[in-house]
Amino acid sequence: MARIQLTALPIVVAATLAAGSTAMVQQSKSAAVTPAGESQPMLLGNYGDWGAYTASPGGKKVCFALAKPKTSKIEPAARKRDPAYMFISTRPAENVKNEVSVIIGYPFKASSDATAEIGSTKFAMYTQNDGAWIKNVAEEARMIEAMRKGSELTVKGTSGRGSTSTDQFSLKGLAQALDRAEQECK
Repeated sequence: MARIQLTALPIVVAATLAAGSTAMVQQSKSAAVTPAGESQPMLLGNYGDWGAYTASPGGKKVCFALAKPKTSKIEPAARKRDPAYMFISTRPAENVKNEVSVIIGYPFKASSDATAEIGSTKFAMYTQNDGAWIKNVAEEARMIEAMRKGSELTVKGTSGRGSTSTDQFSLKGLAQALDRAEQECK
């Protein structure tokens, strides 16, 4: 079940944050290049380790909170990967609120799951290409609530080449970033 196909927005945001404001962003190794200005995200505010953003890819408003991991580890250590990001998106035109997703920085192993851990609570995430989403949509609100109350979230996954990754995201400022994104996308 795929609730959302990977859109250009996470790639635009990730590339914008990783490389500063860029004129062009490569969507994927095999895709065409898209001008970032078409859906250039606008920072609404920084809150602790999270930022609140808005963008309008294809003319449809999207609001989201975004963070980079505080620590990232990959085994074996010599393997390369792109930066990882966690998004919590609201897309009013699609009636989507607080959808949790991760861009992991490498293609996941086919048919594998990732896990997100907040304290002792674990959430299974299904994977597609380099993205992961909560597997049981009914648990998404519980995950958001745990994230609002927690201090750290750990995402673990396996690449198509068999590497394992562990990314730890600080949750400091998440509640404020979500509130600001929600305010923007009422």
